[in-house]
Amino acid sequence: MKKLFICILLFLSFSISAQERFIDDSFQLKETETRTYATKNGEALQLDIYQPKKDSMQQRPVIIFMHGGGFAGGTRANPAEVKFAENAAKKGYVAVQISYRLTRKGQSFGCDYEASGKIETFKLAAEDFMDAVSFMVKIKDEYGIDTSKIIVGGSSAGAEAVLNAVYNERLMFENFSKYEDFNFAGVFSLAGAIVDARYITEENAVPGVFFHGTEDNLVPYATAPHHWCDPGQPGYIMLDGSRTITQKLANLNTAYMLYSFEGGKHEHSGMPFNYLPEVFKFFNEVFLNGENQQIEVWK
Repeated sequence: MKKLFICILLFLSFSISAQERFIDDSFQLKETETRTYATKNGEALQLDIYQPKKDSMQQRPVIIFMHGGGFAGGTRANPAEVKFAENAAKKGYVAVQISYRLTRKGQSFGCDYEASGKIETFKLAAEDFMDAVSFMVKIKDEYGIDTSKIIVGGSSAGAEAVLNAVYNERLMFENFSKYEDFNFAGVFSLAGAIVDARYITEENAVPGVFFHGTEDNLVPYATAPHHWCDPGQPGYIMLDGSRTITQKLANLNTAYMLYSFEGGKHEHSGMPFNYLPEVFKFFNEVFLNGENQQIEVWK
């Protein structure tokens, strides 16, 4: 009986430590590794991999993140993205920051750019995102990645690419079956939107964490025109933002956490460092341990 009691204590201790490991900053970092995940039109598309050091866990969750920049700028080495990846790795995650084709570099992505071109831009970025995920899945054994615990995220344009790939895959990919049926554990969106929330179904209703200003002047908080273009302008296209996406998830009884910033604009596409403890807590409880929480926070 005594041995059984000790075994139970050891099991409980392991379970608690396994859950808390992804909240506490207890790890040092290995040297960041840069890999090329695809080459397109002569351009090497790269990603940076951040890992915990001296971590005995053999299967770790992975966070794959796409930077913002209007599909015209930005970098995976942006200080905020690097800091987030380092924070995640210190908690025991494998964290990945990816580059992708900046198809609007030196060009407009506003109301003077035709709607069909915007859709094509979303598609190309979503394709790059899926190629990066595919690459990380292929090399999972090198980094001890648990492919049942893939968390994906992005900021602004990066969030649009990721959200469209996850929730609007039938719109983004003519042959979406060419991509593996990835088991996404969750999405992390900073001021993102999708083309059509009606395409979110029970099959692709991935839990999510969303940050968005209610008066975002570029990417709509609910359902509104991209960049608030007028109907007569070439770039007029309706998008469904965080509010509309989470309403759909709520209807499908899917977990989500939405931070709404009253009167906030597009500045909430920035990394929410003040709220990361709550974000990582949600990651742990919902994305990694399967709890069903629906949380809305107004600021």
